[in-house]
Amino acid sequence: MSDQAAAKAAEANQRDRRMVPLSRGLSTKLLLLTILFVLLAEVLIFIPSIANFRLRWLEEKLGTAATISGVLMQGNPASLPRAAQDDVLMSIGAKAIAVRDGDISRLLVVADMPPQVDEHIDLANTGALAAMRDALDTALFGGDRMLRVFGKVGDSDKQFELVIPDKKLRGAMLIYSRNVALLSLLISLITAGLVFWAINWIMIRPVRDMTRSMLAFSEAPDDPGRVILPEDRGDEIGVAERELADMQTRLQKTLAEQKHLADLGLAVSKINHDMRNILASAQLMSDRLALVRDPSVQSFAPKLVRTLDRAVAYTEGVLAYGRTQEAAPTRRLLRLRQLVDDVHGLLGIDPAGGIEFDNAVDTAFEVDADSDQLFRVLSNLCRNAVEAMAADREAALVRRLAISSERTGSVCRIFVTDTGPGLPQKARENLFTAFRGSARSGGTGLGLAIAHELVRAHGGSLELVESIGGRTVFAITIPDQPVRLDEARSAMRRPA
Repeated sequence: MSDQAAAKAAEANQRDRRMVPLSRGLSTKLLLLTILFVLLAEVLIFIPSIANFRLRWLEEKLGTAATISGVLMQGNPASLPRAAQDDVLMSIGAKAIAVRDGDISRLLVVADMPPQVDEHIDLANTGALAAMRDALDTALFGGDRMLRVFGKVGDSDKQFELVIPDKKLRGAMLIYSRNVALLSLLISLITAGLVFWAINWIMIRPVRDMTRSMLAFSEAPDDPGRVILPEDRGDEIGVAERELADMQTRLQKTLAEQKHLADLGLAVSKINHDMRNILASAQLMSDRLALVRDPSVQSFAPKLVRTLDRAVAYTEGVLAYGRTQEAAPTRRLLRLRQLVDDVHGLLGIDPAGGIEFDNAVDTAFEVDADSDQLFRVLSNLCRNAVEAMAADREAALVRRLAISSERTGSVCRIFVTDTGPGLPQKARENLFTAFRGSARSGGTGLGLAIAHELVRAHGGSLELVESIGGRTVFAITIPDQPVRLDEARSAMRRPA
């Protein structure tokens, strides 16, 4: 019981590890990116905003100075007591106020005139780029500079001038920047929260549900309850959910069919294994019957032997096809003519049966292939041809099986030609399909299916070139295996 609990805990732990944590999820990335992009937009807005704040602040001070100048110009500014001048300048934080009327310039109020002015600002002719540059310069490096601000105020044709330190200006700009930064951060958080909620509800949540469904389905693909239930929505997410549900349903059916086929194949293999043993015993008995001199026994013994041979071949073919996948070919250079002679010896063609075997392969012809696998390919093709021609008992018929070959560059082609009755249309349509491509009644079609698989493992092909009454040609195409460049270079470096 403890082992089962530990297995469930391990499975749950594995499932949790496959789930993306919140800190690395799409929603967290979306939230952080939204905050970052909104702050970036606020920064782009902030620079012209603080430049405008600086100009408005200076315009306000210049407007106040113009109002004071109008009052002073109605009387005699020189008669104004020193204390009163200081109070006037202190009220706006200036060092001096002057007015220019045409070519005449008058210094109205002055106190502690600075020795130099660091920056001259013409409010009427300050461009946008210059205003943003000067605003950043004041906010970052100002505080101890003296400014001369001049320009017209309202509809007046007089130009007013103001000499003022930038300390208070910089302080006001820093306070404004702080307020804008706090407001921008608040706007970013609110915007990011709204965008996060909307996109999380519309996109991230369905994607997360699909991810969970795929993980749950992978754990138990045969459970119908693990198939995702798509939402009724017409966007891309809805299409993805419906396609995922359809794919999971089809995969379940395919897995169920494969399980049934696997169970059936296992049962058939067991049955064939036992049947082969039974048929082997029956073959021994049939061989003994063939020695009996009774005419009635002699009449049916050959038929019994052929039937038993066919049954044994059938069971052996099924067992061979049901085994695990064929091993990768071990390729070597082979003398094809000698291999064809070995195939001829295995076929056991009765000379009295009227079937001729023609080995038309040149003695020097070589092929790059696995000896055992190529032998199986040729023997399967030749056995099918012999069985097809043996069915015709007419003495005048030409029954010949020929094997020839040719080479084009690095590609070898082997032709297996017989003069049998040809393949019927149904057999040609399912030529290399197991249990469906047989040309004779009672055949399995496994010989061609196995031969096709072995040739493909060599990187080649097996094809039916021609099949008409009196001529059937199969072509085996096998390319030479490519030479690795490093091995070729090593061989070239070896001393002779």
